[in-house]
Amino acid sequence: MAEDQMPSTDIVTLTRHILAQQIRLGPAATGDLTLLLNAIQVTSKFIATNVRKARLINLVGLAGETNVQGEEQKKLDVLSNDIMVNALRASGKTAVLVSEELDEAIIIEKRLRGKYCVVFDPLDGSSNIDAGVNIGTIFGIYKLKEGSEGTINDVLQPGKDMVAAGYTMYGSSANLVLTTGQGVNGYTLDNALGEFILTHPDIKIPQRGKIYSFNEGNSMYFHEPVIKYLESIKYPKNGKAPYSARYIGSMVADVHRTLLYGGIFGYPNDKKSKNGKLRMLYEAFPMAMLTEQAGGVATTGTQRILDIVPTEIHQRCPVFLGSKDDVEDLQSFFKDGQQ
Repeated sequence: MAEDQMPSTDIVTLTRHILAQQIRLGPAATGDLTLLLNAIQVTSKFIATNVRKARLINLVGLAGETNVQGEEQKKLDVLSNDIMVNALRASGKTAVLVSEELDEAIIIEKRLRGKYCVVFDPLDGSSNIDAGVNIGTIFGIYKLKEGSEGTINDVLQPGKDMVAAGYTMYGSSANLVLTTGQGVNGYTLDNALGEFILTHPDIKIPQRGKIYSFNEGNSMYFHEPVIKYLESIKYPKNGKAPYSARYIGSMVADVHRTLLYGGIFGYPNDKKSKNGKLRMLYEAFPMAMLTEQAGGVATTGTQRILDIVPTEIHQRCPVFLGSKDDVEDLQSFFKDGQQ
């Protein structure tokens, strides 16, 4: 009978992992990004705690206000936004903050100003809060432009200029997925230790998947390339098996599954929403960076998402991301439609 294996005692925490990356950079590393990422992981722990006990402490339901998107704000939305803003400001490493919940960007006062800008959706999928469905925080980090002291122009940069991006998903466990431009790693919160532990090192999205994730309730508004692509995977020729449909309605949860299992996630523009629904800065860009760093592709259908130069902080764009072969199949339908 084989002896029971002892649990590993060499635990790699998020803090240890990003410190190791900093050490590898040598003298060029200032430690500022490490401290900023540490502030973000603390906010994730705080939000995770409140999500788990939201019903017990009356954080479910509406706060009685609407955000800049015209969406009714949940109590937990407002709390999560305040947690993020306060922690990022107090870190002393940020200059500009952009939140989905705030109309205008926050310019940090001089005494606390750093050299990074953070764009974030403090609680994505908040319409699912009361139903107990997975929700999450999405963030992207830019460095200030050369010579800038922190203005709105520092966040109106293409996604390819982001220095880090990630999300934390709150569900049966709290999972933080992060890239600093050197691949993608996933961490799971150990509640007993109070630390994010490396559980998914070097995430690579499969070359092709078997799952598609679209809100087909909007299919009557979809443009022809999307309709034809969906038909091709639901009613495939040559005896191939059809794809399975999986749509949660929380971008963090849908993208997390796509990163791990492959396939394609899509939220297209359509006849009702001509620019799409997802916000470019704090939804499309971070998720596109993660997807590309994991070996996948992220596109609007006709353009690489990370190449777009935003003109407004709450600008929207179409999003298709996932396994390389699947997204390239979709792009072929857009190319055929342009001919």
